[in-house]
Amino acid sequence: MTPTTEATAFTAETVAGYLRTQATEFLRALRLHRETGPGAGAGPEGSADAARALRRSARRISGTLHTFQSLLDPDWAEAMRPELAWLSGTLALEHAYAARLDRLLQALHRLSGTTTAGQAYPARATPPERGNLTVGAVKAGALLDRQLTLARTRAHSTALQALGSARFHAVADKVAVLASEVPLAPGAAGADPRPLAAAAHDRLTDAVAALPLVTAGNPYNAQALVHGLSPDPSPHPQDAPWHQVRLLLRLHRYAREVLHGGDDPMGVDVDVRLLAAGEALDRHRDASEAAAAAAQAARTPRIAPATAYALGVLHADQRHEVEAARYAFQRCWRKEPVGRA
Repeated sequence: MTPTTEATAFTAETVAGYLRTQATEFLRALRLHRETGPGAGAGPEGSADAARALRRSARRISGTLHTFQSLLDPDWAEAMRPELAWLSGTLALEHAYAARLDRLLQALHRLSGTTTAGQAYPARATPPERGNLTVGAVKAGALLDRQLTLARTRAHSTALQALGSARFHAVADKVAVLASEVPLAPGAAGADPRPLAAAAHDRLTDAVAALPLVTAGNPYNAQALVHGLSPDPSPHPQDAPWHQVRLLLRLHRYAREVLHGGDDPMGVDVDVRLLAAGEALDRHRDASEAAAAAAQAARTPRIAPATAYALGVLHADQRHEVEAARYAFQRCWRKEPVGRA
């Protein structure tokens, strides 16, 4: 798709062109997956790249359908969005479990003072009970390895089954049609999509305004950390608004891509700010889910006290990382974007 400029007339065709581009990217990733999948003789990296590209285009199509739905055929858009969400979510699980395990094992090594061959971890203050922690860290790491590797293996099988299912083939067929024909709503052809993109931005700013940014103005929020150490196995209630902001930030970024492509006339500084904010929220999500995994492992029946202790320290460490990510987000979000004169 040719990037739009300020002189370009923004219409529903702008949205349609973006959707066609993303549909083409989806089909290209699907072809790559078939060339690098099981039995194709290619390595796992190629298959992972293909899955990542499928997720990327599926998320962008789904996000565009959400933001600009009033310009598109409503029945078609409503039918497509949940299917694309199912696909991107299913394909993301295997990578998420692998990354979570790596994060937790690195944190255990850092906290206990142990390292594995060829690995170096960033320095951090030494816990006063490092000797006690080291006793349980090895078994805690082994327990996490078993649990998350099993979850990753299951997620891999689920993804393979999904990609071979009739449900996936139906989604792929619809995306193939989308690559050449985008069903617009009646009378929407000349409509300006910019108010819809502005509404996506407003939803994001409203959600950010509702966050406890004053509390997050301290690198480590002790009050939130105490709540994070609760034995309640349900998702941490304080995390949900931040996860929602992460989703709204992604939708805002996609809406900007629709209007400006890769050549944003507002200036690269805005992109850098959004990128930094998104990275902070990604870290927040990763640390939150890692803390939950450590807490879940600590509830394993009949584990040794030293193992449970190590997992408790690990959980607290990841909740500290959650608070640090919130602090980083509010710092970059409050920076004023600088556009071109």
